Amino acid sequence: MSFFTAIRVAGLAVSVLASPVWAQDLAAPTAGAYQLDLGHTRLLFRVSHLGFSNYTAMFTDLSADLAFDPEAPETMAVKAVVKTGSLETHYPDPALNFNGVLTGAEFLDAAQYPEITFQSTAVKLTGDHTAEVTGDLTLHGVTKPMVLAVSYNGGWDDMPMDAGARIGFSATGAFNRSDYGVGFGVPAPGTTMGVSDRVEVILESEFIRPRPAQ
Repeated sequence: MSFFTAIRVAGLAVSVLASPVWAQDLAAPTAGAYQLDLGHTRLLFRVSHLGFSNYTAMFTDLSADLAFDPEAPETMAVKAVVKTGSLETHYPDPALNFNGVLTGAEFLDAAQYPEITFQSTAVKLTGDHTAEVTGDLTLHGVTKPMVLAVSYNGGWDDMPMDAGARIGFSATGAFNRSDYGVGFGVPAPGTTMGVSDRVEVILESEFIRPRPAQ
C-alpha cells in the first residue's frame, strides 16, 4: 500500500467513525476477560543519566490479562509479563550492543531472570476515571510491592471495524532498582555520577476482548 493510499484509507475510516450512525451504535465496554493489544501498547522506563537527561528505553515483548468490570472497578485484577530480553535502547552503535549490556549480568541478567511480572493485589479509586493499583513487581528474582497511578481512558463494547471490545489505560509508577538487586552504577550519595537508583515506568496500553467466533 502506498503512502497516499494509506492516507485515503485512514481518512475514510475517520469519516466513517465520525458519522452519527456509528456513534449511536458504540456501547460502553462491559465486564469480561481482556488481553493486552501489543500493537497499541508501549512500556517505557526512564532513569537519570548523570543528572543531564532522563534516559528512556522500552520493552517490546509483553502480555497481560485483565479482569475488567466497570461496575465494580475495585474488584478488577491484572497480571502482566514482560520478557526481560526484549529491552530496546535504540542505541546508535550496534557494535556496543547496548541492549545486551543492560540485559546482561551487571544489570537485568535476562539469562537468569527471563521475565519481569506484575500481579495486582488491590485497586483504590482516586477519581471518576483514576485509581491507584498496588501489585507485586517481580524483577531480577526479587518481589516487592509497587503502586501504579492509572487512568482509564475509555473504550467501546463492540465496533464492526474493530476486533471486538476495546479499552485503554495510561499508567505511571516508580521504584528503586537497588531494592531488586540491580545496584550497578547507582551514584554515590550526594552525587549524580552514574545512573539513578530511581526508575520511572510509563505505560500506554489498550486491551481487547475479541468478538466471539461466528
